[in-house]
Amino acid sequence: MSQRQPVRVTEIARFTTVIDARSPAEFALDHIPGAINCPVLDDAQRAIIGTLYKQQGAFAAKRLGAAWVAANLARHLTTTLADRPANWKPLVYCWRGGMRSGSMVTWLRMVGWDAQQLTGGYKAYRHHVVEQLRQRVPQLRLRVVCGATGSAKTRLLHALQAQGAQVLDLEGLACHKGSLLGAVPGVEQPSQKAFETRLLHALEQLDTAQPIFIEGESAKIGRLAVPLELIAQMRSAPVLEVQATPDVRLAFLLRDYAYLGDDVPLLCQRLALLKELQGKETIARWQAWAQAGDFRNLFAELMALHYDPQYLRSQARNFQQWAQRQSVQASSLSEAGIVDLARQVLKNMH
Repeated sequence: MSQRQPVRVTEIARFTTVIDARSPAEFALDHIPGAINCPVLDDAQRAIIGTLYKQQGAFAAKRLGAAWVAANLARHLTTTLADRPANWKPLVYCWRGGMRSGSMVTWLRMVGWDAQQLTGGYKAYRHHVVEQLRQRVPQLRLRVVCGATGSAKTRLLHALQAQGAQVLDLEGLACHKGSLLGAVPGVEQPSQKAFETRLLHALEQLDTAQPIFIEGESAKIGRLAVPLELIAQMRSAPVLEVQATPDVRLAFLLRDYAYLGDDVPLLCQRLALLKELQGKETIARWQAWAQAGDFRNLFAELMALHYDPQYLRSQARNFQQWAQRQSVQASSLSEAGIVDLARQVLKNMH
């Protein structure tokens, strides 16, 4: 077993397992991709120790903390870590690379494993994410896929990927479809930090020398902000516009957003957010259609009065190469139609 040594973020891949020793709440907010959570203090314990430290001082806090840490580590050793082999090589981190991860490393090394501690902890990893995004994003050869709402842009990205193209699916990373009605039922969006961690992890899988297809997103996807460097790179990239008739788009939207009928009160609540833009009468009509299950009329008017005018106003303003865009015609946005559309895009790519 090697001696304890400083381990930098760039060396993470050398280890068999990455262990996040922070509390479950900290882990849920963001963590190193692939890490497992073995908290040395749970959320309640961490809060109590913090209060004790302020009220009674370091000694009282450390005495109680040590007892809880020992009990928690004993539990991890008899459950999560019980079957690890003798040559197992874990890397442990906490918030700053301090006492929590240090305690766990000490115990794991006492067992005989070559455990090491990440220098600087999660904070160092977070700095790494921010810096890597700043460096990598300007190198991306993006091809921006645009199209009015209902043009199946995300599905087209998936079809392009299935046919061997490189794709960056921001909506997939953000767990949101990007529009007013884009929240995915039962799926929480990640935190801003976790979104950026996912983004970097996705970029690390891509060859920056080859084209990468990306949907032409706005600066926010749901409540998450797309990094400014990526917005700037998208705005200056070549554009591919998917063109489909309103009828074809409506048919796609009725399939793709069918789940909105499962929670009509929530749908009506979201439509109410457009009252200032569309007026009380229009919103009342849309809400009545939603309550009656008349999604054909609802989506047709949403397209005609809200989404399409917004799209036409924003594209030339947002994309520097809009005037030179390539267009691809979609006569059908069925599953087979989207596969054919992807073939057409790749065939005509230059």
